[in-house]
Amino acid sequence: MVNIKINGIDCQVEEGTTILEAARANNIRIPTLCWLKGMNEIGACRICVVEKSWARSLIAACVYPISKADEGCEIKTHTKRVLESRKTTLELILSDHEQKCLSCSRSGYCELQDLCKELGVDNADRFPGKKNEYDIDESSCSLFRDNNKCINCRRCVSMCNNVQGIGVIGGNNRGFKTEVACAFNMDLAQTSCVSCGQCITVCPTGALSEKDDTDKVWDALNDPEKVVVVQTAPAVRASLGEHFGIAMGTPVEGKMATALKMLGFKNVFDTNFGADLTIMEEATELLERVTKGGVLPMITSCSPGWVRFCEAYYPELLPNLSSCKSPQQMTGAIIKTYFAEKNNIDPKNIVSVSVMPCVAKKYELSRINQSGAGKDLQDVDYSISTRELAKMIDKAGIRFTELPDGEFDSPLGKGTGAAIIFGATGGVMEAALRTAVWKLTGETPESPVDFKEVRGVAGVKFADFNVAGKEIKVAVASGLANARELLEKVKKNEVKVDFIEIMACPGGCVNGGGQIIAKSDIRNFTDIQAERAKALYSLDESRTARKSHESPDIKAVYSEFLGEPGGHRAHELLHTSYRASNLSK
Repeated sequence: MVNIKINGIDCQVEEGTTILEAARANNIRIPTLCWLKGMNEIGACRICVVEKSWARSLIAACVYPISKADEGCEIKTHTKRVLESRKTTLELILSDHEQKCLSCSRSGYCELQDLCKELGVDNADRFPGKKNEYDIDESSCSLFRDNNKCINCRRCVSMCNNVQGIGVIGGNNRGFKTEVACAFNMDLAQTSCVSCGQCITVCPTGALSEKDDTDKVWDALNDPEKVVVVQTAPAVRASLGEHFGIAMGTPVEGKMATALKMLGFKNVFDTNFGADLTIMEEATELLERVTKGGVLPMITSCSPGWVRFCEAYYPELLPNLSSCKSPQQMTGAIIKTYFAEKNNIDPKNIVSVSVMPCVAKKYELSRINQSGAGKDLQDVDYSISTRELAKMIDKAGIRFTELPDGEFDSPLGKGTGAAIIFGATGGVMEAALRTAVWKLTGETPESPVDFKEVRGVAGVKFADFNVAGKEIKVAVASGLANARELLEKVKKNEVKVDFIEIMACPGGCVNGGGQIIAKSDIRNFTDIQAERAKALYSLDESRTARKSHESPDIKAVYSEFLGEPGGHRAHELLHTSYRASNLSK
């Protein structure tokens, strides 16, 4: 332990602790811009500089480790010299930054904007001169890059390379011409970007954002000839409330359902219905593979970012992927077939919208074999993110926090507890096991509901279960770098498992690329994944039906329309295929 003073306060900290973390532990906030704990610790932006006795120059608090040599030193975090340095740094950043703040997608959530306000930057043109100008890269169907708003903090680079293991962006050129871009200045669409959107969640400005489809949805809502329906994913209800000041981890599905009705959607459905369908099909597929010698391990296919990753980086494992569509696509297919038929609606007049925690869902809409109602009809027409829904609610003047709790519409509006936990890493696995046990043993009061061994935010998890005398080995990975680690072990026969769940985003959909942005002050010191997952597990525990096969609506759609799980019609509507990508590795 080392004894120091921070702003005159005696502190005792463990050797090796950074000044930034020591200050935080003693309730003193030092502002940062480039720093992300455990991910991007490079001391590049110099916003966190402090004064330290025995040091002539200001030092970066985020990367300076306190050592025994610092015994008795004094650190000052907000002197005149420090504040003037931070302000000058911001003014220099602004000298090469496009300042169209009013129309920026991140206005109000911009960390650069926050710091300028905090430090009193009122002269954005203090350093006039030449500015870099860049074309906006809109080649991706899911997101865009606008380097005119980039501040070269490298947070997106660290996320893409270190956490996701993709590495399609990095620093190009040198000096004043330095920019974050793809190799050889290729467009994103020319790279093996998987559209996970994790780069967006860590960008402190508006340099990265999802493609905004809200205008298309508004146009559909205002078309009297169209029946516009919407479905919402489980994880959306675990994050949406944060935009309106509701505590992280608070489920808001009732208020969300009310808000969607107020926006003008004819029917408000729950993607949980599609998640239950996915489990019925996926559990059936798993047991067929296990009992009949099919390709193992079977790997889940709910995450389009993961599917794209597999097609680009592990095409040899495509036979291992479950043929099931994602819950979004299954729900869309049922809307334009079963729902349309029951309500005597021409599916061509249905506009199917999804609200997802994931920007890769935008890419998924146009994948092959995603047209259950006919080759000219997509299962889902538009997919918007949690952030886009919050934007629509704001635009409509809806006072979200004061809304009464509403309900989803039948017959696609009720999901089981198993469906709800899809949004957390391990949730798909646990939901599938709940139904797989029933299929193997029959329903009994003792049939397990909770498989807590696969819960938690660890990047890779393993578990063994004995079901009806048969041992089932499973693995769960979230985050694509973790997925790569697991798959390499599988390929080398270092681990033997029957069933693998993979989610592209660390922690699963609750931490998806389309969720409400958590600024670095929150991200660095809060386990976002765990807090949002709590909302889903609490909803699961409150449900009467906690297993997909217990849902009356699921039983009805099979008896009235689909036939048996895994049957011919179910395969036509609810299953898909894959193909190796020609994207560069």
